[in-house]
Amino acid sequence: MISITVTALVFGVVFLAELPDKTALAGLVLGTRYRASYVFAGVAAAFTLHVVLAVAAGSVLTLLPQQVVHAVTGVLFLGGAAMLLFKKDDGDEEIRRPENQSFWKVAGAGFMLILVAEFGDLTQIMTANLAARYDDPLSVGLGAVLALWAVAGLGIVGGKALMKRVPLALITKIAALLMTGLGVWSLWEAITG
Repeated sequence: MISITVTALVFGVVFLAELPDKTALAGLVLGTRYRASYVFAGVAAAFTLHVVLAVAAGSVLTLLPQQVVHAVTGVLFLGGAAMLLFKKDDGDEEIRRPENQSFWKVAGAGFMLILVAEFGDLTQIMTANLAARYDDPLSVGLGAVLALWAVAGLGIVGGKALMKRVPLALITKIAALLMTGLGVWSLWEAITG
């Protein structure tokens, strides 16, 4: 059974954490050059694979004693918040463009870009933490994949317009605040549990 509360929480946290990421901008660049549906198919498939791996890793963590899980996830959430607040923009990532507009070439380029760029990324680690925290792999997986797909869709279709209206710094600060709250809450449960 899927928990709407857990799914919504995961969606919000992952969405806000992924929005300022360069992956959304890479999707925007690919989306401006190629058919958006082809780009989205590749990007969505890569994000789905990342979420499955993250949820599996987080589910393994649930085998540990609950206080240890809360302590580890609390520290990782606080580390993630610090990464969001203190990361520096190191320029544009190189995006390899496919030679033609075929579905497989464009979707493959999007898939490979996300697969490589997002492996071990903050949102993948965060998804593993949330899977361990809530011990509800379906709800966490659904919330995370929907959030990543939403960011990809926004990036591909309307990234420029969104970034003009919502300052990236504000999005990053909100995501960091949410992660700090989750980290403090997890550490509190580790101490009092």
